[in-house]
Amino acid sequence: MSTTTSGSTNPGSTGGPVLWSNWAGNQTARPRRSVAPATVEELAAAIRGAAEDGLPVKAVGSAHSFTAIAATDGLLVRPDRLTAIREIDHKGGTVTVESGLPLEKLNLLLEHAGLALTNMGDIMVQTVAGATSTGTHGTGRSSGSTAAQIRALEIVLADGTVTRCSPTENAELFAGARLGLGALGVVSAITFGVEPAFRLTAHEKPMPFDEVVGRFEELATENEHFEFYWFPHTDGCSTKRNNRSEGPAAPLPPFRKWLDDEFLSNTVWEGACRIGRRVPAAIPGIAKIASKAWSERTYTDTSYKVFTSPRRVRFVEMEYAVPREAATTVLRELKALVERSDWRISFPVEVRVAPADDLWMSTANERDTAYIAVHLYRGTADQGYFTEVEQIMTAHQGRPHWGKLHTRDAEYLAGVYPHFGEFTALRDKVDPERRFGNDYLRRVLGS
Repeated sequence: MSTTTSGSTNPGSTGGPVLWSNWAGNQTARPRRSVAPATVEELAAAIRGAAEDGLPVKAVGSAHSFTAIAATDGLLVRPDRLTAIREIDHKGGTVTVESGLPLEKLNLLLEHAGLALTNMGDIMVQTVAGATSTGTHGTGRSSGSTAAQIRALEIVLADGTVTRCSPTENAELFAGARLGLGALGVVSAITFGVEPAFRLTAHEKPMPFDEVVGRFEELATENEHFEFYWFPHTDGCSTKRNNRSEGPAAPLPPFRKWLDDEFLSNTVWEGACRIGRRVPAAIPGIAKIASKAWSERTYTDTSYKVFTSPRRVRFVEMEYAVPREAATTVLRELKALVERSDWRISFPVEVRVAPADDLWMSTANERDTAYIAVHLYRGTADQGYFTEVEQIMTAHQGRPHWGKLHTRDAEYLAGVYPHFGEFTALRDKVDPERRFGNDYLRRVLGS
């Protein structure tokens, strides 16, 4: 939707200004112009052109962040045409792809090549750069986020320089840029570490809240990938344990998969959320039904098909990473908070884990981590739920997910990230004019 004609001569320019919004519809921006480069050279030229015109630059992915991390009133870089597969190295166990490639297409590529990512989040619609730059993660006993699987990357800096970095080449930049928040430059290509394709057996089972919390350490330790959902206003949880399997493959029958993962989890759930938004008093009853709707099931399939599920019901989300040893305390405090409030919460609370890693701005940096996420159906008024949940999380040294709603600022974040000062010093070095800045980054990193 273009309202004026742009004088930009950048290849792939779509003119401007254009209206941009995220997937959830809670963030919008009107960049002066937009560009969709097809090569890294075109990307570099677009960044140099923006600098000449005094415009800030932000790259967007699939717009699945709930924060304004990608919003800009300057040049919006769309990754639609930066999707090439540059190299598959079976011997070295790596694959190099351009930044705009969606994770779904990366998974198909890897499956065809007999390879796989070690771990994934629960959706795969994001671009590889969007997912890694915001800290997208799944759950894992010993395997970390998508960004933790990066072995090298290519990034275009504020002066248009195309720079490659790895543990042995521009190592300081690599330490920051693997999960760089879009604050250091525009990532143009990523090299992931991959492994031979493998299968996972998923065991999904309803369990009472007290049992899950009481056995949390056992379940998170004994399983390669453990997660659960608690349904507010109930004592019911849905647990999922994913572990490697030699096979044979035993996927869900097509009808059962459609019934559970499309019809119940999306179509019916959307309708239930709409009813709850209109009639909040109905939500506890809906929650009780929902907590019992997901029955026990076991299946074995290609890894990414087990890690991910379709998510079509739109919502807004806050997620905090807390020290893993604090997880059960936080969960009990959260449940007590909901029970003494008059809120009506239609969405379940999601709980996952991750091992400590060495990424400077990772929510799991230098500590074993539990992730606790709360959600509200789109269009639902937040009457204090996120605010009070955030107070619990910050009381336990919580770190907010960079792409999910929170109110933390640089002063708070500097106190919970051991390498915060090193990251901001690196930013001063590679982007002193804040070419890649915006309001969100000014809040979380400082000016």
